[in-house]
Amino acid sequence: MCITLELLFIHAFHAFEAYVTDSALRNNWLYLLPIHLPMKVVIFAGGRGTRISEESQLRPKPMIEIGGKPILWHIMKIYAAYGHTEFIICLGYKGHMIKEYFANYFLHNADITVDLSNNSLEVHKNSSEPFRISLIDTGLDTMTAGRLKRVLPYVGNEPFMLTYGDGVCNVNIDELMAFHRNSGRICTMTAIQATSRFGVLKMADNGAISSFEEKPADSGTWINGGFFVVEPGIADYLHDDADDIMWERQPMNDLAANGQIAAFRHHGFWKCMDTLRDKEELEQMWENKPEWKKW
Repeated sequence: MCITLELLFIHAFHAFEAYVTDSALRNNWLYLLPIHLPMKVVIFAGGRGTRISEESQLRPKPMIEIGGKPILWHIMKIYAAYGHTEFIICLGYKGHMIKEYFANYFLHNADITVDLSNNSLEVHKNSSEPFRISLIDTGLDTMTAGRLKRVLPYVGNEPFMLTYGDGVCNVNIDELMAFHRNSGRICTMTAIQATSRFGVLKMADNGAISSFEEKPADSGTWINGGFFVVEPGIADYLHDDADDIMWERQPMNDLAANGQIAAFRHHGFWKCMDTLRDKEELEQMWENKPEWKKW
């Protein structure tokens, strides 16, 4: 049997975890490793997607396709390109469609022979993904903080990654993890500068326009771009009423107040699929230059 260096580290970590009871010490030890071990990735995929209702009335927003594949698949492929292939999907609105997609994924991506006389199936070859996916029903109208709280038992007492099921980017996950490790905080957010949908004017008090910039890429304002790295200590910030709270409100505000959230500045590509126009733009990018494609 071939044992890789990474596998040896994993076995050593589990032995150490069984011996050391202090979770903070275990996690610090994890970050001393010379390599980045795979983390579980939690993805919010339960919202109704009302701003893209032309599509979301038929399917959950993360299942809206770009280039013939759901945007959720694209997000998972981004993480898989860096070795993170275990996913926990927070389901809600039309969650059964996501379950059915992945339950049938292997079959739909394989060449097969079906013998109806004895009800047998032979697989010749397949192009499936090396994903392990937990599909968890977190409630139809549960807010994002509640969805996260509900899946923590599936994460376990270990660091994990978290993002939204409607946005892609070309952030370097290895660099994000290294930044998080060095920050020593409970949570790291990927911060981006979104391109304005509108032109920007510069004008004097008397109304005279001195310049006009069409859709500037650098607005000077950093916003939440998802792609978080989170420590187990986040559980202390998800209260009993989390089902009624957005992840971006009380939990993140409390983290900020306690100096426990950091921003990893991402200057590259980032795109959220909020509207039909966004979907069309992503389709065009996929046909020409999909900057988020790391695989």
